[in-house]
Amino acid sequence: MPLPLILGIGAAVAGLTGVGSGIHGAKKMKEANDTMKSAESRHKNNLERFETQSRKTNADMDKIGKLELEILKSFKKFSNIFERIQNRPEFKPYEKENVSIPQYSGEKLKEVSLGAGVLLGGIGGAAAGTAGGFAAAGATTAAVMALGTASTGTAIASLSGAAATNATLAALGGGALAAGGGGIALGTTILGAATLGVGLLVGGAIFNFTGSSLSKKADEAWAQMERAEQEINRSCSYMIQLSGHANKYRDSLTAVNDVYVRHLHYLQQIVYGQNKTDWSDFTPEEQLVTENTSLLVGLLYKMCKVQMVLKAKTDNGINSVNYMEITDTINMAEKFLQDRGLAGEKGNQHWTSNA
Repeated sequence: MPLPLILGIGAAVAGLTGVGSGIHGAKKMKEANDTMKSAESRHKNNLERFETQSRKTNADMDKIGKLELEILKSFKKFSNIFERIQNRPEFKPYEKENVSIPQYSGEKLKEVSLGAGVLLGGIGGAAAGTAGGFAAAGATTAAVMALGTASTGTAIASLSGAAATNATLAALGGGALAAGGGGIALGTTILGAATLGVGLLVGGAIFNFTGSSLSKKADEAWAQMERAEQEINRSCSYMIQLSGHANKYRDSLTAVNDVYVRHLHYLQQIVYGQNKTDWSDFTPEEQLVTENTSLLVGLLYKMCKVQMVLKAKTDNGINSVNYMEITDTINMAEKFLQDRGLAGEKGNQHWTSNA
């Protein structure tokens, strides 16, 4: 009901019950109306802020998730090339200071490669945050899980909870903080204009009481808006952290992957281009390239296994960014490239570098 009409009713009531009561009631009604509008506007701005950050975080997580899956998928190509090399030595696990790269089997590489291919094939039309969800839970683990399903669609659906299909919602832990429901979306019946209509059609004789009642409702709506604002602030703070660490980790992955791609190309030229399939025919330089490529695969496998998000202990809690493991892994990757003389490598400049 428009405010002028409300005030008109107040004037009529005042003629029967006293001007003071009517004016007082109209004042309360206006104050309640102003409070409601202010709460609704502030809540709308908070939601827009949340949705903007959510889109950014999903985009950032999708980038690293897709990169990890593409890296894992490439392992089949490496495995096929590597298996053609006869009489090659068994490369030992790399252990040096704080750098540890375990051994892996060709079967394991093919398994994770196939799983990554399944997931990549299913994320084309998937919702934003799907690829990022796999990075949140660990892309290597997600790829292995994907092989146990009947189809691509089933694979993604089966991972929606455990592997956090939507990076943001899974990171938030769901529950009361799920977008569109619970604590974040208070609902139009609480903050919408419809609330102001409650009680306005009651007889004018209790206009002052209605004003008091609506003042109480307005105060309740304001309190709920503030509670939601706290949750939104907490959520946005978390998503900002997740985006920041995701971008740093993607940069580290990209640096290692660039070196790996160049090594893989060179190894392909050795095996297919020069048709060298016996280890004894490899020059020392080619043997070093082969060993480095194998180690780079192990490093990337380990990096893609990092679970970027740690699940909250409570249903309504916000998950945490696994920043310690992310940071440690970035440092490990940098140290490995330096130890092997591969940091800042361009073209074939450091093929003959030794650890």
